[in-house]
This record gives sequence, structure tokens and C-alpha cells, in this order.
Amino acid sequence: MRIAVIGVGRIGRLHAENLRDLPEVGEVVVSDAVPGVAQAVADELQVSVADDLGSVLRSGVDGCVIASATTAHAEQLETVMRAGVPAFCEKPVARDLAGAVALAGLERETGVPVQVGFQRRFDVGYRRVRDAVAGGELGTVHLVRAITHDQAPPPAAYLPVSGGIFRDCSIHDLDVVRFVTGQEAVTVSAAGGNKGDRSFVDADDVDTAAAILTMADGTLALLSATRYNGAGHDVRLEVTGSRGAMAVGLDQSLALDSAEPGVTLTHGPRHWSFLDRFRPAYAAELEAFVASIGGAPSPCTARDGLEAQRLAEACDLSRRRGAPVRLEEILDAR
Repeated sequence: MRIAVIGVGRIGRLHAENLRDLPEVGEVVVSDAVPGVAQAVADELQVSVADDLGSVLRSGVDGCVIASATTAHAEQLETVMRAGVPAFCEKPVARDLAGAVALAGLERETGVPVQVGFQRRFDVGYRRVRDAVAGGELGTVHLVRAITHDQAPPPAAYLPVSGGIFRDCSIHDLDVVRFVTGQEAVTVSAAGGNKGDRSFVDADDVDTAAAILTMADGTLALLSATRYNGAGHDVRLEVTGSRGAMAVGLDQSLALDSAEPGVTLTHGPRHWSFLDRFRPAYAAELEAFVASIGGAPSPCTARDGLEAQRLAEACDLSRRRGAPVRLEEILDAR
């Protein structure tokens, strides 16, 4: 199997390395908008290099991983799908909602397998709690609490092109709430604030945000995100049900201290970045992509990517309005 990776920055390089190590993959081809970057990664990982996406497709590949700049995702994904090549694309698949709607429609029309890079779906903890919910182990689910607290903010230059905290950061929580509960949100109420660097205000963004989602079955989902958590990178999910409660991320790496005397919650090194926290999940999602090339159903379709993007759009709109937003207000492809 021959698979290309388009864009080999931090995450693209990791994808290329993970693909190289899979026994089903005979050749990995890397390409980047900066040719020197692609060649350096190719030399380091001992994989092949190509000039651009066009030359990759002309040479023939079994699958294509798109990890380029966000602004290039939509055009590249459309090109790959129209070539009939199975595609893996980092989120978001498009910079705007209309673009995501168009790509979900193209996925439906062409039948080309597409997988969106929501790696939390492949984390063992998230999968365990999803199975507990689906199997009735927790009883009736009443409350879900999703947390993404970064240890430090991204570079100031990234903020104007990030899409904002809900589209860039909380979108992972928004996707995994759908994944775990099996429900769609009907209303969203969100707020945000800035007490950190001025660059967030300059980018029309916030450094800390929260949202309440009301799901179709009445479950409430509470989300929080911040770019400033000095204790470490803290990503968790808590599900409370009538028969029990379960948490993801409650382990020895927990970036939280107890105020109770004599109590120590952490017993091992803390995580300091998402790559550190989810490294095994990143490998697992590429295994799933290779399986989809072989005919397995996509575990995270362009349609799933669109739904997460709709939720992020609703959260941002609610924050700006200072009022709840119904999901029916947000553009859809149905």
C-alpha cells in the first residue's frame, strides 16, 4: 500500500512516522509547501518525497493524508476525493461552514472514504466510556462534562488563523460528546473571557470559554476550555448516569492538585501537550484509516466533521450574541 502525507509539520511528520511503521504500508510519500521541509522529513524517516499533491496523485497512491495548513484543507480534500483516492484530513476540513457542507455533500455523492482527524475517538479511555454509555452500564446519562485545558497558549501569530477557541480547541470536545453519547445537540449556550495575553483580543478571540449543550434526549453537556492551565495539559471527560459515573483522563498524569490535607492526586509525570497526551491515539487513527482503504467503514466521516464544525459555529455565535443558539439556525447539508 502506498500512502501520501501532504504537509509534514509537527502533526504531519507524526502521521508519516506512524504510517511508515504499519506493516500494511509499503511506501510513504511526503510533500510540503516548503520543499526543504519535505526533504528533511523524508531523509529523517527514510521515506519518499514528492513535489506536490498533483504529482502525488499522478504517480498513483492508495490513500492520502492531508495535514497541511488549514487554509489548504478544503481544496486539497476535494482534489483527492475527485481523484477517487481515500482521504484522511486533519480538522477542520474547511475554513468555513459552507465549505464543510460542500465536502460532506461530495463525500455522499462520490462514496470516496473520508476520515477526519478527531483522534480522541481512538483513545482507549474515550472508547471505554462510550461502550459503557452504549451498553447501559451507567444507566440513564444525565450529565457529561468535557474539559480541554492547555498548559500554555499557541503562538500569537497562529490566533488570527485558528478560527477561535471553539473551532480550534473545543471542537475536539464537541465531536467526542457526540461520539460518546450518540446524541445530537439541539441548543448551545456559550461564553468566553480574556485575562491573558492581549493577542487574543487583537485576534477577536478569547483565551477561556465555556458552553452548555442540550442534547436531543435531554442530556446536558458542559464544556470548558482555556489556554492557561499552569498545572499542565488537562483533557478529561466525565459522564454521570443513574447507575454510575465514569471519567476519562483521571490517571497518574492528572494536572490538578487537591486542597485536601494529605491527599496527592498525581503520582507520575504530567502531560504538557496534546501530542504527548494522545500519541497512542494518533497511531490508532492511522491504523483505522488504512483499514478503511481496505473496505472498512470510516470511523469519522466528513459528515461527522461537519457536525462538529456546526457545533463550534453555534458556540461562537452564542458567545458573541450573549444568548442561546438553536442548532437549526446553523447551515446544514441535509
